[in-house]
Amino acid sequence: MFARLITDSFTRRPRRKLLTVAALSLGMAVVTAALSVALDVGDRLAEEFTALGANLVVTPKADSLPLEIDGVDYRPVNSGAYLPESDLPKIKSVFWHNNIMAFAPTLEVSVDAWSPASKNWFSPGFVDKAHLIGTWSEHSIALSDGRSFVTSVEKTNPWWTVEGRWFSETADEAIAGSNLAKKFGVKAGDSLNVGSADKHFWKTLRIVGVLSTGGPEDDAVVAPLTLAQAFTNTPNQYRKLYVLALTKPEDAFARRDPKTMDQKELDRWICTPYISSIAYSIQEVLPGSDVRVIRRVADGEGQILTRVRSLLWLVTIAALLAAALAIGASSAASVIERQAELAIMKALGAGSGTVGFLLAAEQLVLAFIGGALGYGLGYVLARVVGSRIFGVPPLPSFLVFGVVLGLAVLVTLLGSALPLRRATRCEPAPILRGE
Repeated sequence: MFARLITDSFTRRPRRKLLTVAALSLGMAVVTAALSVALDVGDRLAEEFTALGANLVVTPKADSLPLEIDGVDYRPVNSGAYLPESDLPKIKSVFWHNNIMAFAPTLEVSVDAWSPASKNWFSPGFVDKAHLIGTWSEHSIALSDGRSFVTSVEKTNPWWTVEGRWFSETADEAIAGSNLAKKFGVKAGDSLNVGSADKHFWKTLRIVGVLSTGGPEDDAVVAPLTLAQAFTNTPNQYRKLYVLALTKPEDAFARRDPKTMDQKELDRWICTPYISSIAYSIQEVLPGSDVRVIRRVADGEGQILTRVRSLLWLVTIAALLAAALAIGASSAASVIERQAELAIMKALGAGSGTVGFLLAAEQLVLAFIGGALGYGLGYVLARVVGSRIFGVPPLPSFLVFGVVLGLAVLVTLLGSALPLRRATRCEPAPILRGE
């Protein structure tokens, strides 16, 4: 009988029910789209921010006080301590090893250089000073689990553009910074001699590309790390390491000092891919190292994510309020239309609880229908928004579906609470007399 009463209510007054379902579906569609994008935006922003390059830099702890301004180290290139290259595979053994996308060590050295292509090579000052940066290009590392990991400075610095190709580590090749190439009159295919007059050591490098970065690298020669190690007589060592990690934007908890945390908080902090927790893990496996966060990248990501999520939550709350108001108005109109029906039910012996339960059951049916339709419509909207903004649509989520159904039920019950309360308290006698 109860199911029959609910079915009869839907068949006799479909217009009012359709309006309620439509209002709820539209509201839940906006909520679904906002929640889907909000849950996905962190990962998408993290992937987008990998285009900014390395977000961690590793240096020897024994170094003197860094003289660094805006990410540029102004110390002499040959000063300071060194770190062993043999420890680098340990980076891929930390807890968040899958989030370590790339890393590349660097070693800078001041060299003498001259080029046969220069028109002034025969003049007394044809030899000039230059910076040589040793690093990795398509370098394969053997990991402890038997796998290999290929990384390069090209991955940690994706904004570097090379006209030509990158050098091979197995050949006497290099790339020249754009300013240096103009200075020495070299281009791809030419040769450049580098060496040290004091050490009586020279090397002829074949320039295979011209590098443009907009930074100090434009005035340098970028060559295999082994060459820089040969010039500095520091085999298998490096001065600085750049690491690109896929991270979760930092919040207030992420910025806490791990020394002030208890064991439970420390476990939670380490088990979250914050940039600071990944830096902590790397420092644990690289003895004598100092791992610092490149804040220009990490802070920018956090600020953008906070603003985007705040906007999405604002849209969600506005959609829920609008849906609640629409449902409240529809429920009030429905109760007024059904006053005579409700009065007859009470006159026949139905209590206020029975009447209220019947009306609440009808609203719950509308909530589930509207929530399901809203999720479907909202997911289509989320795919459009995700594709337009990030180029990749969010995946369907059972979590979002459950949350949307729960919110649909909550909004429906809250929106219709006052009309339902009024319906359960109505007196049948005045209504049946037409008063």
